[in-house]
Amino acid sequence: MSALICGSFAYDTIMVYTGHFKNEILPDRVHMLNVSFLVPEMRREFGGCAGNIAYSLKLLGGEGAPMGTVGSDFDDYADWMDKHGISREYLKQVDTAYTAQAYITTDLDDNQITAFHPGAMGHAHEQTVPTDGSVTLGIVSPDGKDGMVQHAAQFAEAGIDFIFDPGQGLPMFNGEELKRFIDQAAYVTVNDYESQLMLDRTGLSLEEMAGQLKALIVTKGGEGSVIYAGGERIDIPAGSPTALADPTGCGDAFRAGLIYGLQQGMDWETTGRVASLMGTIKIERPGTQNHRFSMEDFAARYKQEFERDLF
Repeated sequence: MSALICGSFAYDTIMVYTGHFKNEILPDRVHMLNVSFLVPEMRREFGGCAGNIAYSLKLLGGEGAPMGTVGSDFDDYADWMDKHGISREYLKQVDTAYTAQAYITTDLDDNQITAFHPGAMGHAHEQTVPTDGSVTLGIVSPDGKDGMVQHAAQFAEAGIDFIFDPGQGLPMFNGEELKRFIDQAAYVTVNDYESQLMLDRTGLSLEEMAGQLKALIVTKGGEGSVIYAGGERIDIPAGSPTALADPTGCGDAFRAGLIYGLQQGMDWETTGRVASLMGTIKIERPGTQNHRFSMEDFAARYKQEFERDLF
């Protein structure tokens, strides 16, 4: 089962301000804000949902390729993908745009100020889901709005099961649009906050939503996750991280675990735990594509965490 991972690619520039925003921003002067922060620590990470999911799926040995639009400045990211054996077959370079960029400044209270430039991501709708039989599973993750709409419709028209993963793109869609995604998708995965937002906008209950899907997966951070499938509720425990370095990208690592479980024909009890462990391993490292493991190590840790064998 080969997966097509539709979504964004981005450079994440993360800067750490060694002070507190609250001490530099005067509440009675926010209407004329003019501040500058010295950031002695800075790092540039490869990110974007499609890139992150593809990276983690590759670590697991899953079959998949990301599909997205990138800019004229993508060379460093392309070299990274080649180094890690991640396919670039379905990438389109837009020479008149930059790759999407997030500039994130974090203070010592873990508050963040982010500026995001979508760049080439706005051209996502120019990509088309292949229907030659090479793709048998898909995921629609955060991307340009038109791209998400069109790729979902293309998966559905081709009869390809796909995961709808709205993530931070969810606020772009109204209730009717979300209902259409639910009708088209085989699976939906959201975090706890996003699930409530979907319920509010669609007017559906969790049971009604799950009844239209093969599975609805709701993540709850350190409380684990819940999978609604076949009329049952399956509670999945969270892993036990050895460090809490950076939560960014944990959701993408989790989704890679879901794809891997589906590809391997695993039951939901196992698939959910694979996904949970992926999120645990990711949170232990800063950045979204800096975690590493062998499958032997992964299986050993799976047994340690959940007291059962993976294979």
